[in-house]
Amino acid sequence: MTLNGPIWAGITANLRKAGPKVQMWNRGVECQDREELAQLQLERLQATLNRAYKNVPFYHNRLGGAWMDPSAVRSLDDLAKLPLMSREDLSHNYPYGLFAVPLRDIVRIHTASGTGSNPTVSGYTETDLGIWTEMVARSLTAAGVSAEDIIQICFDPGLANWARDFKGGAEVIQASVIPMTPLEIPKQVMVMNDYKTSVLVTTPSYTRQLVREMTRMGMNPNALSLRRALLLGEYVSEKARLDLEEALHIRIQTTYGLSEVPGPGVAYECKGRQGLHINEDHFIAEIIAPGTGEQLPPGRTGELVLTSLTAKAFPLIRFRTGDRARINTEACHCGRTSARLQVTQGRADQLAVIRGVKLHPQLIKGVMARLHRPKLPAYVGFVRRLEELDLLEVWVQVDEDCFSDEIKMLEDLVQKVRGELEQSLGIPVKVRLVEPETMIIYRDRQGQIIDERTNG
Repeated sequence: MTLNGPIWAGITANLRKAGPKVQMWNRGVECQDREELAQLQLERLQATLNRAYKNVPFYHNRLGGAWMDPSAVRSLDDLAKLPLMSREDLSHNYPYGLFAVPLRDIVRIHTASGTGSNPTVSGYTETDLGIWTEMVARSLTAAGVSAEDIIQICFDPGLANWARDFKGGAEVIQASVIPMTPLEIPKQVMVMNDYKTSVLVTTPSYTRQLVREMTRMGMNPNALSLRRALLLGEYVSEKARLDLEEALHIRIQTTYGLSEVPGPGVAYECKGRQGLHINEDHFIAEIIAPGTGEQLPPGRTGELVLTSLTAKAFPLIRFRTGDRARINTEACHCGRTSARLQVTQGRADQLAVIRGVKLHPQLIKGVMARLHRPKLPAYVGFVRRLEELDLLEVWVQVDEDCFSDEIKMLEDLVQKVRGELEQSLGIPVKVRLVEPETMIIYRDRQGQIIDERTNG
């Protein structure tokens, strides 16, 4: 079986050397009987509910308001009776309102863009970080990465936390790692060539930029040592995957994660590429109908909802991800028995995903409100692809009631809006001032984000 062999002995030894920060995992968990897994999930769910109910006022009030307490959850089916949780709940409990442990037990704090003026803040204990490293190591191993590989990690600044975690997971499996470095694309290609990178970890959009640069340089992909890539952060169609594989002469697998729960290792593809194996010993995944919240059976497409089972510092219970997906519970040819996730295009919420970073329209509104009090200007956001580069472009209407017509004032406005958005998101942003006549065709979509990218 692919999960056995000398590589696992090496991983086990490396995890022992890493100490308490990295927890041991049993490779049998990925192949265990479904009934045994369900029992493990129930025990961990009950423990998580008890801890959250006791230590987090939000959960205590939310469960109490639904006339439920943790003792009412006696089977996994009872999970559907609990209230759903949204990103707005994260924003309303900023910064530490959802932490289930004292701050003295928190060893890392992450921040991501939220749905409004407040970012989302998540915390991690030492145990949490060890579990996270375990999940990332699983995803790398399932993709065929080993101690013989040289891994190059390339993300935009908005996913710097994910880059750090892939570095940790790669070191656990004893692979050589080139950590994320803020280099221009030509220099990333140079590093890939000179350092003989064999595995690339990045987003689909970043991969497209690398392909474009290599084409411009006239570089033959066969001259590289690159043999596979692990892509995450964005939806990628099967056609787009095949196009990238053909362009780079590599094998591509994908992984799935969220900044909130807790990062890039929630689910991962094996070599069969028939869906992403969910780390079900750490998460319960549900699919619901976005409009009604009704739980949907395997095979039906809806909104993905996740419940964390082992997070100590920041447990999330029935968290609405906004991602559209379906679940397959049939056994996989690789021997893993965990359910598989098939993420589909589109979202069940208002968020737009740009280079792996999630953007809510309220974030733009918050920037506008801070810079242009007392009156909010008319604006609309566009997500566009320019020469393989995904970016956000914001049109702001020049209105005599809002702005001076002095050129210096307008230039300052553009710089301030762009600066605040780029700082919040860590992705490129363009700001364009337009006259009211230009905005007429978008009068019904003002304040929204319009995604103009093509599929993939």
